[in-house]
Amino acid sequence: MSWGTELWDQFDSLDKHTQWGIDFLERYAKFVKERIEIEQNYAKQLRNLVKKYCPKRSSKDEEPRFTSCIAFFNILNELNDYAGQREVVAEEMAHRVYGELMRYAHDLKTERKMHLQEGRKAQQYLDMCWKQMDNSKKKFERECREAEKAQQSYERLDNDTNATKADVEKAKQQLNLRTHMADENKNEYAAQLQNFNGEQHKHFYVVIPQIYKQLQEMDERRTIKLSECYRGFADSERKVIPIISKCLEGMILAAKSVDERRDSQMVVDSFKSGFEPPGDFPFEDYSQHIYRTISDGTISASKQESGKMDAKTTVGKAKGKLWLFGKKPKGPALEDFSHLPPEQRRKKLQQRIDELNRELQKESDQKDALNKMKDVYEKNPQMGDPGSLQPKLAETMNNIDRLRMEIHKNEAWLSEVEGKAGGRGDRRHSGDINHLVTQGRESPEGSYTDDANQEVRGPPQQQGHHSEFDDEFEDDDPLPAIGHCKAIYPFDGHNEGTLAMKEGEVLYIIEEDKGDGWTRARRQNGEEGYVPTSYIDVTLEKNSKGS
Repeated sequence: MSWGTELWDQFDSLDKHTQWGIDFLERYAKFVKERIEIEQNYAKQLRNLVKKYCPKRSSKDEEPRFTSCIAFFNILNELNDYAGQREVVAEEMAHRVYGELMRYAHDLKTERKMHLQEGRKAQQYLDMCWKQMDNSKKKFERECREAEKAQQSYERLDNDTNATKADVEKAKQQLNLRTHMADENKNEYAAQLQNFNGEQHKHFYVVIPQIYKQLQEMDERRTIKLSECYRGFADSERKVIPIISKCLEGMILAAKSVDERRDSQMVVDSFKSGFEPPGDFPFEDYSQHIYRTISDGTISASKQESGKMDAKTTVGKAKGKLWLFGKKPKGPALEDFSHLPPEQRRKKLQQRIDELNRELQKESDQKDALNKMKDVYEKNPQMGDPGSLQPKLAETMNNIDRLRMEIHKNEAWLSEVEGKAGGRGDRRHSGDINHLVTQGRESPEGSYTDDANQEVRGPPQQQGHHSEFDDEFEDDDPLPAIGHCKAIYPFDGHNEGTLAMKEGEVLYIIEEDKGDGWTRARRQNGEEGYVPTSYIDVTLEKNSKGS
C-alpha cells in the first residue's frame, strides 16, 4: 500500500490530511500541557495544606510528644513527599512528552512544507511541458489548414483556363512553402508530444510517488511519535507509583504507631505534681470542759487555757496545711523552676542538667582538640603559632567553668526537690498532719509561686516540739476580722487548708484575696481556712465582729 500509486491524483487531499495530522499533534500537546498544570497546582495545594497544619516548632516544648500527634506529623511528611512525586510527574511529562511534541511539531511542519513544495514544483513542470506540447500541436494544426488552403488555391488556378502561368506558378510555390512548414510543425509537435509523454510518465510513476512516499513516511512517523508520547504520558506516572506506594505505606505505619497507653503515660508525666494526697483530719474534742469537776479550783483558768489552746490549734491547723490542688499560678518562669509543682520541677531540672552535661562534653572535647593542636604547633612552629590558640583555649576554659557552676547549681536545686519529696512522704507516713513543714515557696493552690508577698499565706514552719519562741507566739491573739462574707455556693473543702462552708453561711474574713482566687476566712468557733473568692459575697468593714 503506497500513497504514490493509490493516491496519485489526490494531492490536495493529502495536503489537507497532513495539515490535520499536525493540528491533531498540537491539540494533544495542549492536552498534555493542561494536565501538567493540573499536576503542578495539585502538588502546590498539597504542599500548602501540609504547611498549614505542620507545627511551628519555635521551641522544644512545642514539639509533638503524643504518639497520635507524631503519627499525624509523619503523615504530613509523607503527604509532602507525595506532593513532590506529583511534581516529578509534571516535570517528566513536560520534558518527555510536551517538550518533545512541540519540537517534533516544528520539525514536522518544516518537512511537510518542503515535500509539498516539491510536489507543486513537479506539477508546475508537467503543466509547462503540456503547454509546450499543446502549443506545438495547435501550431501544426494551423499550418495544416494553411497548407490545405494553398492546395485548394493551386488546384483552382491550375484548372482555371483564364489564369496566367505566373499565377499558377506562384500558387504552386505557396503550396510547397505551406507544405514544408506543416511538415516542420509536424515534427515539432511529435517531439513535444514525445517529451510530454515522457515527463508525464516520470511525474506520475517516479516523482509524485517519491514525494507521496515521503509524505506517507512523515505521517507514519507522526503516528509513531503520538504512540510514544501516549506511552510516555502513562510511564511518567507509573514510574512514581512505587514511591507513592511507599508514602502511603508510611501513612499506614504512622497510623499503626499510635499507642494509647503511651499517650496516657505521657499525660501522667506531663501533669503529675508530685504532691502526696491529703491525709485524714484529726478528731477535735470540744466536749472536754463538760466533764470537769466542780471542785476543781482552776476551772476558769482551765477553761481559758482550753479555749485558748483550741483556738490556737485550729489556727495552727489552718496555717499548717499544704495545698495540693489548684490553678497554675501566673507570672514569669523562674530560673530554678520553683513556679512549677515538685514533679514537673524535678523533670525540668533533670532535662537542664542533661543539656548542660552535653554542652560540657562538647566544650571538653574542644579543649582537648585545642590542646592537641597547641602541642603540634609547639613541636612544628612552621604549621602555626601556639599563641594564636590561647584566646580560644581561655574562652573554652571559661565556658567549662561556667557550665560546671550551672550544673552544680541545678543539681543543688534537684537535690532540694528530691529532699522535699522524701520529706513529704515521711511526714505522710507518720500521720502527724498538724506538723507539716513548708519547703520552698508554695502557694495555697498547691503549686510553687514566685510572688514573695504570697509566701506569708503558706503554712508557717512548725517543729515537732514547741520551743520557747513557739510558746511565746501561741499567746498572741488570732488575726482580727476585717469583714464578713456570705457563701453563695456550697464548698466541700476536702483539700488541706480549705474551709468547708454551706450555702448562705456567714463567715469572718481575716485575710483578703491576694490575686490567687482564695480568701482566708474563720467560723465563729475559731476554725480557719481558705475558701474560693468566687464562691462568696465579700463585705469589708472597719468595725466587724470576730476579733
